Amino acid sequence: MNSPSTIIVTGGAGFIGSTLVKRLAQKGVRVRVIDNLWRGSLDNLKLPDGSYAIDIEKDFFLADLTDYSKCLELIRDAELVFHLADVVGGVHFAFSNQEFIFRQNIIINSNVLSASIFNKIENYIYVGTACSYPKHLQMQDGFTALTEDQTYPAEPESSYGWSKLMGEYEADLAQKSGKINVGLLRLHNVYGPGASYEPSRSQVLPALIRKAILFPDEPFIVWGSGNQYRDFIYIDDVVNALVLVASKGLNQGLIQVGSEIPTTIREASKLIVDISHKPIEIHFDLSKPEGDRGRIAICDRARSILGWTPKVDIREGLQYTYDWIKEKMGK
Repeated sequence: MNSPSTIIVTGGAGFIGSTLVKRLAQKGVRVRVIDNLWRGSLDNLKLPDGSYAIDIEKDFFLADLTDYSKCLELIRDAELVFHLADVVGGVHFAFSNQEFIFRQNIIINSNVLSASIFNKIENYIYVGTACSYPKHLQMQDGFTALTEDQTYPAEPESSYGWSKLMGEYEADLAQKSGKINVGLLRLHNVYGPGASYEPSRSQVLPALIRKAILFPDEPFIVWGSGNQYRDFIYIDDVVNALVLVASKGLNQGLIQVGSEIPTTIREASKLIVDISHKPIEIHFDLSKPEGDRGRIAICDRARSILGWTPKVDIREGLQYTYDWIKEKMGK
């Protein structure tokens, strides 16, 4: 990508955002981070030597993006905004806080886009989610592979999926009206070092890794049957796609990013147990929700427009993630 003088990353202290910030900073780009640290952490922005990837005093801003006046104040004087900030969590949190998640994300998305346009930022990249696909497409027998144009008629399973879909829609409207250049990336299930593994906020793979590390003090219980599947994509592959969108994907429409490989939660659990080298017996709790049956990506547009393909397979990625979480928990 060409290196503009300043890039803003909302949610830049979170899992995906902080990994992106480090990559951009390595390229010599000045990056400003806006985050409320609800799920992110300043520690995420640290490099292996303990220093920060950015100048924390000058370029980190603790802010609530539901405050439009704060958005107008902070989202300015940059050539590009990567908008990753949202309210998200695991299955239990998502389905227990539907109205809160929807309201917060709708306001955040609209505020960030509006401030970007008002302050004449030329380029805006919005990061959506495969949770926005219609529920009925994700409840079918077998494995369902989806293209970008299968979003409508809209019917996401959760308010999180609805809120992220509305963010896509609003950004697309702004681009089509000529107000701003827009890149739209829709991600499948991202995992890797940096992902939250805390019980209240972690998603499935880091949650299972935490259980394996703590076993037998924490039982290795999988929510649901384990037959639900996901398209798991490693964090470094995702960041590669984000960087490519900035240089090749503006005004090209929606581009989804995934591995194109279905992995059941049962299969992932067995891989994690194998990596742990512990005599763990896996228990499946059928009383717990497991979400939709699953979906995988068809990444033809990512290949043709961005020249992007994933590099890290699921076992390799889980090993990296396991080692990182174990080290962090040890500290």
